[in-house]
Amino acid sequence: MIDKVSTEKAPAAIGPYSQAVKCGGLLFTSGQIPINPASGNVEAADIKGQTEQVMKNLGEVLRAAGTSYEKAVKTTCFLQNMEDFAAFNEVYAKYFTEKPARSCVAVKALPKGVLCEVEVIAEL
Repeated sequence: MIDKVSTEKAPAAIGPYSQAVKCGGLLFTSGQIPINPASGNVEAADIKGQTEQVMKNLGEVLRAAGTSYEKAVKTTCFLQNMEDFAAFNEVYAKYFTEKPARSCVAVKALPKGVLCEVEVIAEL
């Protein structure tokens, strides 16, 4: 059985996808970018500020699904610039304290010109 997860406390999908999907005891989130759900805008200009907003958005999706950062088993992180890797990790480490498996790649561009995007697979 597949259940869709949605919360108004995280940005609405900007395309034909769900914020997250529950399947087989796991939660699969869509990638979250640093949109402030209250304003609908990207407000932070630097990697640390944008990463903080991404983590807040992910936290709301995880909560809406009944899980948490501590139950994350895998993350995939996308950075516009690998020179931001250390600053990104500084913020990321505050949230993913259990150190799930992770991939982190640089990409040519991200939606709305943001600097980072993160998706999570977590236990329910």
